[in-house]
Amino acid sequence: MRLLNKELRLQDVTLMYLTFMATVVVLLVASYQAPTTYARPSLTYHMLLDPSGQLELSWNISYPTQEIYIELRVKELHHGVLLGMSDRGEPTNADLVLLWDDGHKSYFGDAWSDSEGRVMLDTQQDYQLLETHHSSEGFFLLFKRPFSTCDPHDYVIEEGTVHIIYAIFERPVLSLHELNVSRLQPGVQPVLLLRPDTPAPPLPRDVRSLEVLAPDVTIPTQETTYWCHIYQLPPNMPKNHIVMYESVITPGNEAIVHHIEVFECSPQMDTVPQYSGSCDSKMKPPKLNYCRHVLAAWAMGAEAFYYPADAGLPLGGDGSSRFLRLEVHYHNPLLISGREDSSGIRLWYTPSLRRFDAGIMELGLVYTPVMAIPPRQHSFQLAGYCTAKCTQTALPAGGIHIFASQLHTHLAGLGVRTVLVRGGKETEVVQEDKHYSTHYQIIRVLKKMVTVLPGDVLITKCIYNTEDRNKATVGGFGIMEEMCVNYVHYYPRTQLELCKSHVDPDYLQKYFSIINRFQARESCTCPQTSVEEEFSSITWDSFSGEVLNSLYTSSPISMHCNQSTAELFPGEWQKQEIPVVTAELQRAPYPCELNHRSTSLNENPTEVKPPNSG
Repeated sequence: MRLLNKELRLQDVTLMYLTFMATVVVLLVASYQAPTTYARPSLTYHMLLDPSGQLELSWNISYPTQEIYIELRVKELHHGVLLGMSDRGEPTNADLVLLWDDGHKSYFGDAWSDSEGRVMLDTQQDYQLLETHHSSEGFFLLFKRPFSTCDPHDYVIEEGTVHIIYAIFERPVLSLHELNVSRLQPGVQPVLLLRPDTPAPPLPRDVRSLEVLAPDVTIPTQETTYWCHIYQLPPNMPKNHIVMYESVITPGNEAIVHHIEVFECSPQMDTVPQYSGSCDSKMKPPKLNYCRHVLAAWAMGAEAFYYPADAGLPLGGDGSSRFLRLEVHYHNPLLISGREDSSGIRLWYTPSLRRFDAGIMELGLVYTPVMAIPPRQHSFQLAGYCTAKCTQTALPAGGIHIFASQLHTHLAGLGVRTVLVRGGKETEVVQEDKHYSTHYQIIRVLKKMVTVLPGDVLITKCIYNTEDRNKATVGGFGIMEEMCVNYVHYYPRTQLELCKSHVDPDYLQKYFSIINRFQARESCTCPQTSVEEEFSSITWDSFSGEVLNSLYTSSPISMHCNQSTAELFPGEWQKQEIPVVTAELQRAPYPCELNHRSTSLNENPTEVKPPNSG
């Protein structure tokens, strides 16, 4: 152990002195020895970061201390590596942790990038280096940091998607102030860092497996491909319960297979044409659009999905379909050619039915063009409601228990939040993702089951960005249209399959009339004029956007309180009042907010012995 080496550039030393106003002793990592109180954590979660497999991320979480342990494996380390987190994977305004060398010595430190991508050493060093070692598999770097550090330059690690950025330094970094993350063109990988810490229930002894796999697909030589394949269950398959599913990834394709979903087709269809090809192809049979009931969803970094011990998802039997649609998303930015793939999902099921059938219910907004987002919006919010009247009508006296959910929007979606409201007050967050990515959609197990009782309200809010669009984005099934959905997984299964809303159409027509008068345009009430055409004809400015927002937040709604037959439950569901929320749920404070530190224990980078120095 000795003092930090002084052979830094003069400008670095001057900056440290002026910023820190203190002299701090730091560790020189020669052959690194962990502190006496240090116990190496088990690292439960793993994922490859880059398409070439050079970087692997492993991690685990400590909820009692609200810390995350991260290990980065670099297969071939040259002159360092950058790992960071930012709002949407941007190289700017990012929280960074760096390992770099100047050609003579190696350093580890907490840094950040400004609005132009320039790197600054952080005055508060919150990434604590725990261990480094070198093996035949590469260079390993283990460190930890709190979920929140109360440092304005640090990213707050929350539940939901985290966009990881990464880059490898090919040349020595003579000065951090000459480093610009934007010029490095870092890679981006969305990941769910915070996971439930509950143990998975054991599988039953009579469990069986069924693999829904891509049929030796030659991955197209293009960056993005969605591949669809129709799979048939055995004829007359009796009812079983799916109790777990996991991914099956063709070896060598771990960095290309981005996410996979399995959908059950509508039971009303007797046949579905055999098809295996691009999901975007004009040759795709239209019937595939009716295969939308999610059975399984996996994305990079996701672990096996287990159902609660007393529930399972029905597979086979009366009222189900024999036809499943497999959808595989290939992300091939290196344009690798000739790569064969047979990836998919392995379903584990049991004929010994559990106590409860699990169900899947849709919350949010109805797929309709009456819900639209104006163009050129940095942030525009829409909300869908599952009202007290619907839950009072459709749920059993003991309610239902939500244990997982899958959030869904299309390309403009930035964030999704579903909250439970009881007695006018928000009581629990079902699921929230402030950094949502449409390219990273997985079924997420809740840290804590949420019980929904008759008379409760569920509100799903989605935030959108349309800054790159010149026309209104309407609701619908198209990828350039929008959705706001939360598929919640719950038990016991009920007849309530969809609980969604949209603004009452009569009030939307009043909006069109107001805008037409304000913009001095003739109002056409012709029956052939569609809602899409009405929105398209508007000259969008701040007034038309603000009035539309006011319409959506204050006007009556139409409820879709649907049974599994797609029919409405008996009752009047038009022109319902928007549920009133009198108290919003407040987040619990982070430890650093309770005892905020003015400075950290270590304000300088840690010097690290290079892996090739013996």
